[in-house]
Amino acid sequence: MKEAIINADVREVSTKHSLKVLRKDGKVPAVYYGHHEKPISIAIEAKLFDTIIKKDGANALISLQMKDAAKTAIVKQIQRDCISQKPIHVDFQAVSLQEKIEVKVSLHIQGIAPGVKNSGGILEHLMRDIAVQCLPTNIPHNIVVDISSLELNHSITVKDLPRIEGVEFLSDENAIIVNVVVPAAEEVPATPAEAAAAAATPGSTAEPEVISKGKKDKEDGAAAPAAGDKKAEPAKK
Repeated sequence: MKEAIINADVREVSTKHSLKVLRKDGKVPAVYYGHHEKPISIAIEAKLFDTIIKKDGANALISLQMKDAAKTAIVKQIQRDCISQKPIHVDFQAVSLQEKIEVKVSLHIQGIAPGVKNSGGILEHLMRDIAVQCLPTNIPHNIVVDISSLELNHSITVKDLPRIEGVEFLSDENAIIVNVVVPAAEEVPATPAEAAAAAATPGSTAEPEVISKGKKDKEDGAAAPAAGDKKAEPAKK
């Protein structure tokens, strides 16, 4: 990946008001740090930065042209306005072109799966990016996942991705990126007539428990006296 060049003006730590003025002038406040260097507060041109990110992606390799020297960095974090989505602050992390780094690269789905087109399956996209390790100059813009031969009940995992020279995949090789599954059957609600017929079917519901109002039968099995029978009187002496 070729370095994109951005002029960076070193600035003092600013107040909210000065940051507002800076953004109004088309600048984005940022900070550069890393490699045991003291963090440097800078300001960059918002429009140029946005163009680079759209063209090269979030892992763009950037050369920050400061007054005294050029600093090679990648974007570590972008804070955006919640409404306009314009960048309002950027963190740049210093990198060495001779040292490998770990970054996440987006996965780009390409093609039409036969399992969807011909068999009525549903495509599940389970992984959106993948962790890789490589030199900053070897960072891919994205990694293409070709699904043009993906059939029903089949999947593509990390180990199925094409190898890229100088790039090591760090994510679990068995992790599923995308698959095609059978649509879940929809449960059709029963009509009132079907519900009534099911309720009337013998054995479909449990019999209600009957609680006797009479005295409990004796344990030896003798029947309790019927209602209206007189209690036997004791014999007279």
